Amino acid sequence: MNKLAVSAIAIVAAASAWAIPGTLNPSSGSSLKGNIKWMAASKKYVVEYKKGATTVSGEFKPSEVDSLEIDKPAGLDKAIEQVQSGQGAAAVPALEKIVAEYKMLVWDKPAARYLVNAQLAAGNAQKAFQTAQNVLADDKDAAYSGEFAPSYWQVLLKLGKNQQLENCLKKAATSGDRATSAEALNMRGDIIVAQGGDTPDTYTKALTDAYLRVALLYLDEPCREARLSALNKAAQCFDKLGQATRAEDMRSRAKMQM
Repeated sequence: MNKLAVSAIAIVAAASAWAIPGTLNPSSGSSLKGNIKWMAASKKYVVEYKKGATTVSGEFKPSEVDSLEIDKPAGLDKAIEQVQSGQGAAAVPALEKIVAEYKMLVWDKPAARYLVNAQLAAGNAQKAFQTAQNVLADDKDAAYSGEFAPSYWQVLLKLGKNQQLENCLKKAATSGDRATSAEALNMRGDIIVAQGGDTPDTYTKALTDAYLRVALLYLDEPCREARLSALNKAAQCFDKLGQATRAEDMRSRAKMQM
């Protein structure tokens, strides 16, 4: 697809207004195709569009907009593929450029999320934290709900910000959506592994308290990504426990989820 549907609710604060070609679909009235800006100071979208031969503009609060359709940034698909295939460090320059140019807009799988993952892969957790703070500045719920949250938690874990991480996980368990709750359980497993040491008890606890619970109890479609992650992490734990058959079973189940 060359277009991305953007939720009008999901907004990242912008220091300056960038004009992005696209279509704004208001809650009432006809769609407007033109140049779209997010005005951080007034918390409004401005769209400049043609009305006959004249260029006019309209302002809309996020609550007055159903969705936006914007051109997919060049290089986004390749950068996401690099992050997903374990080559996140190579994706950093492209994602930094995309986030800088599109920083007032996020879509279903925001470039900011992949940039955080890429910066972590490059060994720069502090830059990943700064990127995350830009997102959270205007959407505090992203710290514990939605697709961005698990990436943010990995940053907190890497930086040893344990109290902040614990607060996020508690909110995710009580206020987050089901998929985020599953990711919160995965993060519990990650914490156990990170803090427990390289012992059989550590990997057994991570399995029983986290990864296997996600793999066996969160079977609905919204939890597919969390379940896939849990299966792969469970396989790694079984490897550490010397249980190769069970590790292979987890990997086989993960392949079936893809």
